[in-house]
Amino acid sequence: MADDASGTDAGTGVHATTPDPARRREQRAWYVYDFAVTVFSTSVLTVFLGPYLTDITNAAADAHGFVHPLGIPVRAGAYFAYAVSASVLLSVFVMPLAGAIADRTGRKKPVMGLFAYIGAAATAGMFFLHGDRYLLGGLLLVVANVSYSTSIVVYNAYLPQIAEPHERDAVSSRGWASGYVAGAGMLVVNLALFLDHDAFGLTKTTAVRLCLASAGVWWAIWTLVPLIGLRDRPVTRTADSAGVGQGFRQLAETVRDLRRYPLTLSFLLAYLIYNDGVQTVISQASLYGSEQLKLGQTTLIAAVLLVQVLAVAGALLLGRLARRFGAKRTVLGSLVAWTATVGIGYFLPAGQPIGFFVLAAAIGMVLGGSQALSRSLFSHLVPVGKEAEYFAVYQVSDRGTSWLGPLMFGLAFQLTGSYRVAIVSLVVFFAVGFVLLARVPVARAVAATGRPVPDVI
Repeated sequence: MADDASGTDAGTGVHATTPDPARRREQRAWYVYDFAVTVFSTSVLTVFLGPYLTDITNAAADAHGFVHPLGIPVRAGAYFAYAVSASVLLSVFVMPLAGAIADRTGRKKPVMGLFAYIGAAATAGMFFLHGDRYLLGGLLLVVANVSYSTSIVVYNAYLPQIAEPHERDAVSSRGWASGYVAGAGMLVVNLALFLDHDAFGLTKTTAVRLCLASAGVWWAIWTLVPLIGLRDRPVTRTADSAGVGQGFRQLAETVRDLRRYPLTLSFLLAYLIYNDGVQTVISQASLYGSEQLKLGQTTLIAAVLLVQVLAVAGALLLGRLARRFGAKRTVLGSLVAWTATVGIGYFLPAGQPIGFFVLAAAIGMVLGGSQALSRSLFSHLVPVGKEAEYFAVYQVSDRGTSWLGPLMFGLAFQLTGSYRVAIVSLVVFFAVGFVLLARVPVARAVAATGRPVPDVI
């Protein structure tokens, strides 16, 4: 599809009134939300909160190594994984409701902004997490992660509106790349603060708390850019009341509507499974490195920084590969790489950081690209006018909000006491996801929604 001065309304095939320069400006504003929110995923979920909350939980544990939230015996080392899983179970109810309201009212920005600032406030509140306050840590994690994932639902729903079909792989990849740039930059600052905490007159614990809270402040400040630069569109169907009751009725309608698009549902099932594995690796890698491999916090931060730097290049590289080979084939190749990476991770020797850095490099090269291309691929499979609703379902297992993977990881550790068994159990997600995705005829799936089919997909 050729780019013209006036553009085409993305996903509808009808002539748009938005001039091309305005669409480009809106795309740039859209990228900035990834720049704002990815710091939560990297600094909080991936690096600091897992080991720190585990230390706090260990301090509150009984003589047998268990804590008892709500009277339930939980091994202290599994508490973080269970908290991530609990946040997703709540997200399952919140995200589709928010998506339905955003679609029905056409007011995506207020919904995205509301959850962005709730999440930023909860993250900033992690400064007060210390001592044996593991319950506070679990609560703040749940609130922040639910808000994070819900805001991403609406953010993702803008993609088919601001980018034409042939642009989406590149636009989605640039969004992911901008997020990894922010994640890498903030990790450099975090690393300097953590390593030189004595020079700043801080204890190590206070330095970690400042690193956690700074992610919330960063999130809040940079969210202003997309809230100013993005614009809401008129709804494409008659809108009834958008109250809570109507939102739940719309949620039920979305679930029923999915059955009209079985190929979209097939892709979604494959994505939910393989991305469950991706997100569990992201959220539990630091815990695996610190508890099983006995690596220090400095090593872990440096490894995650390596992931962020290489993920920028990886996202852009896989975006280029997708233009030649199609997004589906490129994602399938990345799943092979994920399977090999997790398998190798099982055999890494303790106390030797070189192997962990090699593993981090491999993750970085496939991380951003596999996620960005999955997002752009799904944007072609969404019926027009139902973007936020469908992306709410998509988001259930996206970027650190998966529940089955952390649950399996936590149960594997609870039953065996070994993080090696826990990490290698994730191979099943990539293998099953590969098989299911390979069976989806994506060109037919796009055509079934009424959207234009790209030449290469």
